[in-house]
Amino acid sequence: MNKFTLFILFLISPLFCSAQEGLQYIDNDSLRTLYEQAMKDPNIFKPKYLEISEEEAVKFVDKQPAFAVYKDTYFVTGIPLDREITNKTADASFQISIRQRLTKSVLPFNTFLYLTYTQKSFWDVYDESSPFRDTNYNPGLGLGKALFYKGRAIGGIFAQIKHESNGRGGDESRSWNYLSFSSKYFLNPHFNIFGEFWIPYVDGSNNKNLLDYKGLANIGINFISDKHRWWVSAEFNPRKGVGNINTVTTIGFKISESANQYLFARLNNGYGESLLDYDKYSMNFRVGICIKPDFYSIY
Repeated sequence: MNKFTLFILFLISPLFCSAQEGLQYIDNDSLRTLYEQAMKDPNIFKPKYLEISEEEAVKFVDKQPAFAVYKDTYFVTGIPLDREITNKTADASFQISIRQRLTKSVLPFNTFLYLTYTQKSFWDVYDESSPFRDTNYNPGLGLGKALFYKGRAIGGIFAQIKHESNGRGGDESRSWNYLSFSSKYFLNPHFNIFGEFWIPYVDGSNNKNLLDYKGLANIGINFISDKHRWWVSAEFNPRKGVGNINTVTTIGFKISESANQYLFARLNNGYGESLLDYDKYSMNFRVGICIKPDFYSIY
């Protein structure tokens, strides 16, 4: 098999540029061509991996920008689907998520050290005085490593120490700490699968039953179309009880090929969307704009 460019694009696009512009980090035109051909392959479910030595792959990974988008960074507004729509139930939500790589792959076993920070806010923008209902802060410190199997680059594995809280005191205080183990697997240029499992320490006195609603794991899948115009994701978060699953489904349409901004729609169904109301069921649909991380990011 020729060197397929799935792995070359791991985390190489700049913060706001398109994935095509991210190819500026690649100095091999033949690899660029192979990637474009693979994206047009009508058999989008066929597994395709990059045959490459670990030394070569580490060099590619280390060319990535140290600072970039970590998770979706978005601003959306919408309505509830499980109750009456009023100026108190319609709202806006936005998320800022970044990561900073602290080392290249120079640590034992070619691992690297990185920081992440995600902040998510829920804004009752249509209510009187437009108050912020809740804001959740989620910093983390972790180790990452590109993942190989039989000489093929297939994804990445990670271990992180994380904290999440809403920064409040008294009865509205919510917080927990956890050790997170996660992985991302690339089936081909169109599909990647990701999963996270956490070992928690719930220190918030007002959310001792948090895990009944947040569960212990999260799994999901991403699909991206040719030229990266459409991006569809589905996340599944099993919680306490048989068949009880929180779900988040998103769809994005890239505004232009030269930018990384997507028109964005997000459907949330379940518990735990915000820490303050983690034990209250909600179903809502919101639309807005989103800045995406690189699809080929191993984070």
